[in-house]
Amino acid sequence: MQARLLLYPVADIDAALPFFTEALGLPVKFRDADRYCALDAGALTLALVAGEERLVDQPALAFKVDEGDDIAAAITRLVAAGATVAQPAAQGPHETRAVLRTPEGFALVLSAKP
Repeated sequence: MQARLLLYPVADIDAALPFFTEALGLPVKFRDADRYCALDAGALTLALVAGEERLVDQPALAFKVDEGDDIAAAITRLVAAGATVAQPAAQGPHETRAVLRTPEGFALVLSAKP
């Protein structure tokens, strides 16, 4: 698995966006209405999430499950290593995703294409 982005929960994307684009100078890569906005932060995408895309309350790394592996197997592997499931795998608008907690209690989001 590779970390593909950092989910950054916000109350309102329109209100939050100027800080990231104007003050930090991050260009917008993709926007999906008022729920998701991907910003180019170099090696990592910073994703502002609101509404139904706000899966976490604090910033969290999101990992894409490798092609050929399924999300259930990845969840099983992480739980065996000490993670706990905070939100079971469910289909979102573009992918299946789950929220886990690391052994230290931090949120970690997994996603996989259906």
